[in-house]
Amino acid sequence: MKGCRLCGSSRLAGVVDLGATPPCELFLTREQLDEPELTYPLHLRVCTSCWLAQIPPLIRPEDTFTEYAYFSSYSSSWVEHARRFAESALDRLNPGFVVEVASNDGYLLQHVVARGVRCLGVEPSANVGRAARERGVPTQTAFLGPETGAAIRAEHGPADLVVANNVYAHIPDIVGFTRGLRALVADDGWVSIEVQHLLTLMELNQYDTIYHEHFQYYTVASAQRALASGGLVLADVELLSTHGGSIRLWARPAESGATPSRRVADVLDREKGAGLEELGGYAEFAERVGKVRRDLLRFLIDAADAGKTVVGYGAPGKGNTLLNHCGIRSDLLAYTVDRNPYKHGRFTPGTRIPILAPEKIAADRPDYVLVLPWNLRAELLDQLSYVREWGGRLVFPIPSLEVAQP
Repeated sequence: MKGCRLCGSSRLAGVVDLGATPPCELFLTREQLDEPELTYPLHLRVCTSCWLAQIPPLIRPEDTFTEYAYFSSYSSSWVEHARRFAESALDRLNPGFVVEVASNDGYLLQHVVARGVRCLGVEPSANVGRAARERGVPTQTAFLGPETGAAIRAEHGPADLVVANNVYAHIPDIVGFTRGLRALVADDGWVSIEVQHLLTLMELNQYDTIYHEHFQYYTVASAQRALASGGLVLADVELLSTHGGSIRLWARPAESGATPSRRVADVLDREKGAGLEELGGYAEFAERVGKVRRDLLRFLIDAADAGKTVVGYGAPGKGNTLLNHCGIRSDLLAYTVDRNPYKHGRFTPGTRIPILAPEKIAADRPDYVLVLPWNLRAELLDQLSYVREWGGRLVFPIPSLEVAQP
């Protein structure tokens, strides 16, 4: 890795090395099982100049997001989260025009459409953007950069609110993307960004959220520096429970004269207290990651030796990091299921575990269900409550191994 993609420094220190894996959303068809798979190193480093945690940009967004397997609307709790945000933002800011970047299948903007507010989605993946248009959400197929942002502004006018949920980590050109956000937003407008918080990722051993689509991992401090690189000022921050612990960054154009709130200062103090701006704060993370791996493998091997059946629930990107890092194959996890029909009949990248429809669990009545999207715990405890009918148990691998009653 040549240098930090935010500040250009060559002072990069290793945090955790997860080996090499395929891109986490490139699910295999049956015909591809006899073909080779490309794998890429997955080594998290941190820049000791600006403290941005990052992996090398070994894959291009164009290779992953042109045809994408992730549809946001298949998580009912995520759609509800988006609805609450949209309702609150519309009531508080009263925007006349809303743009969402990486708008996926319209999971959020559908609520803006329902309120009669003019909006536009900017989504690079043609297949999920098509799903958004089918539900009545205006959507443009494009990757955001300064030129794209300027062109959209010229055609549609400046946005009073720009939303960028779970995309700020997915862009290797942070500065160009941030300038694109600035090009979209009105001089007195707002930008709202949700992204996973590095602090909780490390505190709760959420290493499976490290994958090639996520090029960087933010603290509020590093996000503040990234926003400034594109002409935006961090005005406020909210701590969220989504994705195991996220931050919602509220930014404004530098010309607005906005200053950081007390909440920003409080989170910056908390990050500093956790040692995230010194190498010592990262020292024990790799050791804790190794324990997660050993505990999960020990459980699966013991279950197999005892003649118990274990299947998976979900085929998220994070699950594929976990499966590949642990070396789990179908002898330990017979199959996994997913609500997204796009994935049915396909196989997980690298580990090649079959992905089936959720009804398969009730038909087979396994002893254990390994929950791969652990961040949806509350939602899935309810969805999988029927597993208790035959005495089945749920297994959550992170932050530490837990076998739970559904």
